[in-house]
Amino acid sequence: MSDRPDSHGTNPLSDIDPLVHAPARLMLLTQLYVVEAADATFLVNRTGLTWGNFSTHMGKLEQGGYVEVEKSFRGKKPLTMIRLTDSGRRAFQEYRASMQRALGELPE
Repeated sequence: MSDRPDSHGTNPLSDIDPLVHAPARLMLLTQLYVVEAADATFLVNRTGLTWGNFSTHMGKLEQGGYVEVEKSFRGKKPLTMIRLTDSGRRAFQEYRASMQRALGELPE
């Protein structure tokens, strides 16, 4: 007998996306969900992540297809703009719905 919750949809936490669930990535996705795009400096400042942590987690989100990263220049300064992909937006919506169902089932 396994201690793992039933993954057939009876437990809303059983199918939680671990790529979204990590606290740092959840902070980044939450910020990106409410804007069309954001620059990297804005995201680092809003989340309080170090540049190293930001880069690591952003790389995982990009590899998972949840964000697009566009690098350019504003004048002579580098500019990194990040936006959620449709897949990233859906993953965040599904995560939020699963968490709302799971937490809504708890007694007060």
